[in-house]
Amino acid sequence: MNILLAMIPAFLWGTTYAVTKYATPDWPPVLLGAIRALPAGLLLLLIKPTWPKRNQWRGLILLALVNIALFFSFIFVMAINLPAAIAGVGMVSVPVVALLYAWLFKGQRPALLQSMCALTLVYLAWRLFDPQHVAVNMLGIAALIGALLTIVIGSTLVQKITTHIHWWTVLTWQLILGGGVLLIAAAMQALYIEPQAYQVLAKAFTPSQWFVLFWLVVPNTAIAYTLYVWLLGRMTVVEFTFGTIANPIAGIMCAVVLLGEQYQPWQYMLMALMIFFSVLPQLLKLTRRQRSAKIA
Repeated sequence: MNILLAMIPAFLWGTTYAVTKYATPDWPPVLLGAIRALPAGLLLLLIKPTWPKRNQWRGLILLALVNIALFFSFIFVMAINLPAAIAGVGMVSVPVVALLYAWLFKGQRPALLQSMCALTLVYLAWRLFDPQHVAVNMLGIAALIGALLTIVIGSTLVQKITTHIHWWTVLTWQLILGGGVLLIAAAMQALYIEPQAYQVLAKAFTPSQWFVLFWLVVPNTAIAYTLYVWLLGRMTVVEFTFGTIANPIAGIMCAVVLLGEQYQPWQYMLMALMIFFSVLPQLLKLTRRQRSAKIA
């Protein structure tokens, strides 16, 4: 049951790329990040007010910069500069980055199966992102790599910080602080760096834009992040990984329905294989754990 619940936030996050490109493709990424994070954090604060202690602010600020300010910026740069389905599928490469990070910075050598699956993911991604078959640009690819790195680093920070700060405080204030940083960055960009990029705000918003802004703030962020943190206290990370299958699936579905993106059958096959190999090590690990539990 928990694994099915884990698919809900993953599915909601997977819609980000297509809905952004559908309704707000010309909006600056830092502005979109601020709109997504800050109102969601304030909404959660209104639902359950919390205030960090003096010695907790440093950790929360660092987490907000990595997990929200940087990550949301990368996500919306991806959404604007990559095909929506490709952006969603590209995010399943997290295991590759996680293995490299653990190996280089923690001295944890990956198991043989993990290494094989990671190399397979790299090869499949190389085939899928081939410029001869898919229109991608380097800014979008760089943002994808940045998003993958911030996921791994941010997850490590969350594990450390939630050991001594209540999860609701972490959830609420990383959104508020990260959204505040993005709002300041957006204001600086609008006033001094690229004011012409904010001319889109002078036009009347369409109904689809209002709906997408609501979607990004409430279901996509406030609800999804709350359910994500709540579930992590009730299931293992390995189990939660299976729910993330819904993320690229949502990305592909929304790309086809909202944007009319179409791919060749072999490209859909590559996408499916990437999803499969991203969860294969966790699948085998969970299977072994269940067998051991039955024997015990």
